Amino acid sequence: MSAIELTPNNLPVTMRYVAADAPGGAEVMRIATGVLPQFGTTDVLIKVAYAGVNRPDIAQRSGNYAPPPNASPVMGLEVSGEVVGLGVDVSAFKLGDQICALTPGGGYAEYCAAPAAHCLPIPAGLSMLEAAGVPENFFTVWVNVFETCKLKSGERFLVHGGSSGIGLTAIQLAKAFGAEVFTTVGNDEKAAFCKSVGADHVFNYKTQDWMAEIAAITGKQGVNVILDMVGGSYIEKNLRSLAMEGRYCFIAFLEGGKVEVDFRPLMMKRQTITGSTLRARPDAQKAAIAVALKEKVWPLIAAKTVKPIINKVFELADVVSAHQLMESSAHIGKVMLKVG
Repeated sequence: MSAIELTPNNLPVTMRYVAADAPGGAEVMRIATGVLPQFGTTDVLIKVAYAGVNRPDIAQRSGNYAPPPNASPVMGLEVSGEVVGLGVDVSAFKLGDQICALTPGGGYAEYCAAPAAHCLPIPAGLSMLEAAGVPENFFTVWVNVFETCKLKSGERFLVHGGSSGIGLTAIQLAKAFGAEVFTTVGNDEKAAFCKSVGADHVFNYKTQDWMAEIAAITGKQGVNVILDMVGGSYIEKNLRSLAMEGRYCFIAFLEGGKVEVDFRPLMMKRQTITGSTLRARPDAQKAAIAVALKEKVWPLIAAKTVKPIINKVFELADVVSAHQLMESSAHIGKVMLKVG
């Protein structure tokens, strides 16, 4: 028996994809032509409609985030599109289904392979464009904030970079599950937007001392959970802003990860520090996150309680401009690529 089932119509022999000839700035990327990706018995082949642009893509392009073994070297960790090929062991989808997927790589291409267990139906009420902006951010926030740090209703939650894709997802989900939400941003426009999607307290880190503000608002009790993608100078401030038995999770280090820190607050308050990357997690863990999202979060999206926020859409050929916008941090929400 063949390991794959293809569409009745012949698939093209080649496809366009984004190549990077060497590590470096956005200008190293170009549109190239290559063969369609191989896929296994538990995978699907997706004709990509849209792909999300994420910080890990920037890191990979810069040479600081190598793909895991056996993953596509092409950038792109989330897509939406149509199922055009099925592994023989895939029963959850059929040819022609419209899905969104967390991919191990390869999203910046006209065709992308992904494990079927990491794919989900398009959430009710979302466009194909919006759906492509869901997987990377929602998988990341769910596993770190709700599964690892166990944020509960009534607790206080702080996320830095509130206007980013991760930040806006975290704000909305934390609020939907009953938390009091704190966030930091770089200007008043971003502050207003974060409040509009549910943040209770927003601090402009350029004009406000967010650590002092949190202490004042909480009566020096602090917050219960912190999601941090900044690191650097924020690390010690976060520890001092964390409540008794608080949980602190790193998912990136935009300011760097090598700092001198006084860890005495951690001991005195019995705090927990953790961190993770999503891409390197075992396939079974990602599959479990997908199941949890479909059960717990897809109904919230259908009810319009939470949604992906799209900032700007670029054609695949304009991927350099898309990365430059992401690196500028001028955006509010998701930067996307139109592929199909």
